Amino acid sequence: MTPVGRRESPTRRLLRAGFADLARSASLWQDGALAAVLPDDAGDVLAALGETADPDLALLQLVRLAATPEAAELARLLALPAADDAPRRRLLAVLGASEALGDEIVRRPALLGRLTDRAVGEDPDVVRAELLTAVGALPTATAPVAGTTWPDTDARTATDALRRAYRTRLLHIAADDLTATEPLGLLPGVAAALADLAAAALEAALAVARAQHPDHALVRLAVIGMGKTGGRELNYVSDVDVVYVAEPGTTPDGEPADETAALAVGARLASTLQKVCGGASGEPALWQVDAALRPEGKAGPLVRTLSSHLAYYDRWAATWEFQALLKARPVAGDTDLGHAYRQAVDPLVWKAVARENFVEDAQAMRRRVEANVPAAEADRQIKLGRGGLRDVEFTVQLLQLVHGRTEPAIHSPNTIGALSALAAAGYVGRDHAGRLAVCYRFLRALEHRVQLFRLRRTHLLPTSEDDLRRLARALGLRAEGAAGLTERWRATRREVRSLHEALFYRPLLPAYAQLSEDEVSLAPEAARQRFAAIGYRDPDGATRHVYALTEGMSRRAALQRQLLPVLLGWFAEGADPDAGLLAFRRLSEELGSTHWYLKLLRDSGSAAQSLAHVLASSRYLAEAIARSPESVRWFDSAANLEPRGTARLTGEAGAILQRAEAPKAAATSLRAIRRRELTRTGAGEVLGLLDPVDAAAAISDAADLALQGGLRVAQHAVRADLGLTADPTAMIVVAMGRLGGREMGYGSDADVLFVHDPHPDADPQLASKFALATATRLRELLGAVATEPALPVDADLRPEGRQGPLVRTLASYTEYYGRWSAVWEAQALLRARPLVPLPEAGTPGDDALRLAERFTALVDPLRYPEGGLALADVREVRRIKARVEAERLPRGVEPVRHLKLGPGGVSDVEWTAQLLQLRHAHAVPALRTTGTVAALDAAVDARVLGADDARALTDSWTLASRLRSAVVLWSGRVSGAQTDVLPHDRRALSGVARLLGDVGTGSDLEDLYLRTARRARAVMERVFYDAEAAGASSRTH
Repeated sequence: MTPVGRRESPTRRLLRAGFADLARSASLWQDGALAAVLPDDAGDVLAALGETADPDLALLQLVRLAATPEAAELARLLALPAADDAPRRRLLAVLGASEALGDEIVRRPALLGRLTDRAVGEDPDVVRAELLTAVGALPTATAPVAGTTWPDTDARTATDALRRAYRTRLLHIAADDLTATEPLGLLPGVAAALADLAAAALEAALAVARAQHPDHALVRLAVIGMGKTGGRELNYVSDVDVVYVAEPGTTPDGEPADETAALAVGARLASTLQKVCGGASGEPALWQVDAALRPEGKAGPLVRTLSSHLAYYDRWAATWEFQALLKARPVAGDTDLGHAYRQAVDPLVWKAVARENFVEDAQAMRRRVEANVPAAEADRQIKLGRGGLRDVEFTVQLLQLVHGRTEPAIHSPNTIGALSALAAAGYVGRDHAGRLAVCYRFLRALEHRVQLFRLRRTHLLPTSEDDLRRLARALGLRAEGAAGLTERWRATRREVRSLHEALFYRPLLPAYAQLSEDEVSLAPEAARQRFAAIGYRDPDGATRHVYALTEGMSRRAALQRQLLPVLLGWFAEGADPDAGLLAFRRLSEELGSTHWYLKLLRDSGSAAQSLAHVLASSRYLAEAIARSPESVRWFDSAANLEPRGTARLTGEAGAILQRAEAPKAAATSLRAIRRRELTRTGAGEVLGLLDPVDAAAAISDAADLALQGGLRVAQHAVRADLGLTADPTAMIVVAMGRLGGREMGYGSDADVLFVHDPHPDADPQLASKFALATATRLRELLGAVATEPALPVDADLRPEGRQGPLVRTLASYTEYYGRWSAVWEAQALLRARPLVPLPEAGTPGDDALRLAERFTALVDPLRYPEGGLALADVREVRRIKARVEAERLPRGVEPVRHLKLGPGGVSDVEWTAQLLQLRHAHAVPALRTTGTVAALDAAVDARVLGADDARALTDSWTLASRLRSAVVLWSGRVSGAQTDVLPHDRRALSGVARLLGDVGTGSDLEDLYLRTARRARAVMERVFYDAEAAGASSRTH
């Protein structure tokens, strides 16, 4: 008969069908033998060829089959109607995807009549019986022996029969796989079918071995499948990993066999089994049987008794051996012995996590495996390379081993099954598990199709365009082609690697592994004892908190049960574990039902431990985080806890104010930004990410923003109140004190001056009214009691103090400073730092900027007096300092413990630095700074202060400043006399010490501060009170 293709543009039809070598394919299509088996209308056959992975290869194999004695059966298959063409599609799919299986069919054309047989999902017992029958063994026998039903069968004949039966079923599995509409969905079934087939082959090979060793009854031998065989997730071509376990059988007279003799027989049986599967014979080998996972590896005996196995695992086994045992499964031989082995080693697997450095060893092993991949193969390794199958498998197995001792539900030896169980139990997020499972299925399906082509053991992605095209089509990616497959492979590797690094290196894992089983279980009595042992003051209360967090069967409770065993230990590393646990419970009750909170703590590389440390170390932050629970997200990355910077904060505030209409709402938003940044800064400081200078600057920047934004809001509000269309005066706020020096603490007020400058055409009285109303409104907006923390605005450093006007014009300041200014005001102005209103879109605020420049020009001669400070002024500065020490120190406070006003405290250092500035800044530009430490550094550079003296002053100022912040962070109190006092209470002192982190115990901290302050005081008395050292001028008034 004549194929349609000969009459209707063969080349065009072949091209449309997906053939690559058109000339060769056209020639093959016209082959006489093929023509004899093609139906009259061969269009369906051509279309079916076009659906295969490699139409050219499939056509070639068809031509070869047409020349075999089974040509009639081939013709019948090719002529099947479309409604019943499954056998034809299965045949062509195999021919186009596997050169090796195509060759097998050509060699054994009788297989054409078996193409309807399904294999995936078959009962393993049926497969076992099939292969045992193939070697003439009785499937129902306790110890099947080959040749029982074929008395004259020799070992070679039985071996070849086994291998043919194996490849027949392998062909059926491949046909199921290659014709699946969802190959990734069928992947677990395919891998299980391959493992069951391997297990049946081992059973049949053992039957062949028994036939060669008549004394086989002396030993009970069980074959334990390991690796992918044990996990029922085998490849098409892979070594089959096994371990042999043996026990004495019986002698011919029914007596127990000698153990030594039994082990010798067992070793012979095992060796013969391995030759039957992988040795030379008339039929190609199946695969190598690898027993290298046995105790002592290849150096150890091939066969051991169960007690010998257990003795080895008890004394000598390495961490990786327990990981390997996770997949151990009896697959052949003595069933009872195999199950006894499994039951005996199973507890060892789940206790292995308690071994020292278990997690670290597992992680190191994965790195070694990856490092051993040859560089030339690294980007093609489907199994061992970065983002490959091993990344998934190691991740899943480590999570199983760490959590499995108290969670039997995750004990599956199968990777996909275990991943599903881990997700169901909450140890892996559903999204992560789903993505990882899809990636794993894709990688395994890709590996399968790479191996299927020639039935060779390989895990490398090919490089040729033709091979990649065939793989893409075999995976159902016809449209994507070679390029699309390559891109999906790369994207899958990236995805797997990202998930592997997130899960495999969780900081929770090593900490969890170090806990005892009782600690992991959170059993009430065990938990109570643990709480008492690790420093909780109220073990009963802590136990109640744990119960409240973990009761029930919800996913939330499951995640808490996973997190708490580790978190409880991390809380205990903080200053107040009871407070940390209570804060965590409150936070969890607020956020526990959100989709991200517990998932973040479980999956993040740092969030859980950082949050635990903060909650157990700082009441201030515990309360702040409770007010803004979304801040928990910051702990995922240290970068989130870095100060946002002026530009970023200004942009955020500007956008908010652009939308806000009501002044109170706008001010609340500004106060919320400040509160958020105080929380961020505090967390960064507690976690050691910020030094005190940077922390103080960040706090000051947040206050700057509130003042600048608040000034803009107040101006808008007053303008509306007065019915004005424009401001009658330019206005600025001058930061003073610690705000001006960018040295604020968590509880600092904002010391300011208010300055305005009426526009030339404005009514002076209206301008003054506007400025006063604006300053008053600003103080109300930022200082009133509201939902967000207040920022008290203190203007007491203005001319004439509280008795003077709240707001002055620049001209008034000029007149006052020219006529009445006292030296204390010049000293205060050393910290002056003008702030302009937050600019509006399209309005740079030039008037305010010019006013800031003019104010700076006004005060510079006062704070940096030409020729230095007169002797009378030096004496006045000293007199004021002495009066401050005598009058302002709170009653009942031990002077040496007062961090601000006590000897060697913050005040001593700042007054010393400021006196040096008053004396020398006119000649040393670097001294014209508002910062204390910067001024001391500049004084050293200018050689007006010795380096050792500066170090003593800086050390004391820095330590006192850290202590002031730590007292607030520890206690949660931002005001009150005790916030500036080194605590007497031992518990509070210890809490502050642990917050600082590098000072030892509370007593060590106390000694350190008192010693540091004494040294600073000695320097201060010499530098500040000595006229020559202070640099007093001989000028007099």
